[in-house]
Amino acid sequence: MQFLDTIFTVINDLTWGFALVPFLVVLGVFFTLASGFVQFRFFGRMFRVLFREGSGDPTKISAREALLVSVGGRVGGGNIAGVAVAITAGGPGAVFWMWAIALIGMCSALVESTLAQAYKRTEADGSYRGGPARAIIHGLGENYRWLAVVYSICLIASFAIGFNAFQGNTVAGAVEDSFGIDRLWTGIFLAVATGFIVYGGIKRIARVADIIIPIMAFGYLAMALLVIVLNIAELPAVITDIFANAFGFREAVAGGVGAAISNGLRRGLFSNEAGLGSAPNVAATAYVRHPVSQGITQSFSVFIDTMVICSCTAFVILLGDVYQPGAEGIDGVALTQQSLVSHVGEWAQYFLTAAVFLFAFSSIMYNYYLGENALTFMTSRSVALHVLRIAIMGIVLLGATAPGATAVFSFSDPLMGVLALVNLLAIAMMFPIAMRLIRDFRDQVNAGVARPVFDPARFPDLDTDPTAWPDSPPQRKGRTAR
Repeated sequence: MQFLDTIFTVINDLTWGFALVPFLVVLGVFFTLASGFVQFRFFGRMFRVLFREGSGDPTKISAREALLVSVGGRVGGGNIAGVAVAITAGGPGAVFWMWAIALIGMCSALVESTLAQAYKRTEADGSYRGGPARAIIHGLGENYRWLAVVYSICLIASFAIGFNAFQGNTVAGAVEDSFGIDRLWTGIFLAVATGFIVYGGIKRIARVADIIIPIMAFGYLAMALLVIVLNIAELPAVITDIFANAFGFREAVAGGVGAAISNGLRRGLFSNEAGLGSAPNVAATAYVRHPVSQGITQSFSVFIDTMVICSCTAFVILLGDVYQPGAEGIDGVALTQQSLVSHVGEWAQYFLTAAVFLFAFSSIMYNYYLGENALTFMTSRSVALHVLRIAIMGIVLLGATAPGATAVFSFSDPLMGVLALVNLLAIAMMFPIAMRLIRDFRDQVNAGVARPVFDPARFPDLDTDPTAWPDSPPQRKGRTAR
């Protein structure tokens, strides 16, 4: 066990410690510049997805449902505990750098989700499947199947197994602390609820997300707005403090601006997942008229995660007096919880427990689907899918009931590092294709087309599936995928 732990530590150091964060930042900046700041150019279009209806076809997942599933996955413990850790280690300035990496990451999310949409495939039941693994073999060729397999294995190990154990542990711990309910009962409830959802597939996951994600997001947002209103006089000073610490004009912690940048970038990337190759698996399931449409939607997902939800947590902490810059003491979810209690009273800890539950449960659904999508890429056997579903239920129960045992899942972070590197290499190689799709979308918008339509016939060199684009010109619909 010590040998494996050493190996995973080395992998973690080689990815998150040295290569990955600079790689994510540099590529994000490059994508932003090369695309002409596409995430800002189409920012106004992002909000349309909230009010747009789906196709009316029950076999299809709407763009809004795909958005909410991905928001449910991105929004998790990182938005409550991760922001607190970033502020504790990097000072208020870390919040600015979380914002900065989110604005850049919005472009990375747009690019990776556009490619996932472009190479999605129609399933026998009329639904769609796609994601980085399928984009690799259809966009780069069969010679790169080994790379897609590495990606899929890392996706299952990190998200479906490791992170689901942590989510179960987070919920059980919060419930035990707030209500005194034994971890076993929470674990059983979570495992049963998880089984009910995962056996319904992506359609049931999307339907549930369409209900609980708005409740989760708007409830947390309303609480943060209450805190801001109660402390509105201190808000300008807090915002000034964030910027002053971000650029080293005022040091809050040891390490100064370096600590602020390091912690802000890392926690921001962990939270919004832009460029990590996870959300495109969900993005590919959506019925849309053009691949870039879902890219814009997933860019909006990053905005919601960091610029809205993470900012809520940051203001709750910085507007209170529980956090003391540079002082040793509480951090993580305890800092957020005590800060909230200091603002509105003891009842807030129960509210936060409910928020943690919804955040974690939505992440469990999302993490399961990522594992399912990766598994179906590697094998079509239904028995493998049943094994995965039962295993996920067991993993959630284990994570909830045996907090000490979750150390065995410490491989999640290093494998997510490998996953991200594979994804970044792939989308960098396919970026010219993404740019062709972005230009096609932009040209249609400039020509006055309200809702641009993707026509596979205009991209005959791309290995797309014409049946996945029912809104393309009628004469093209009879063609089959290559």
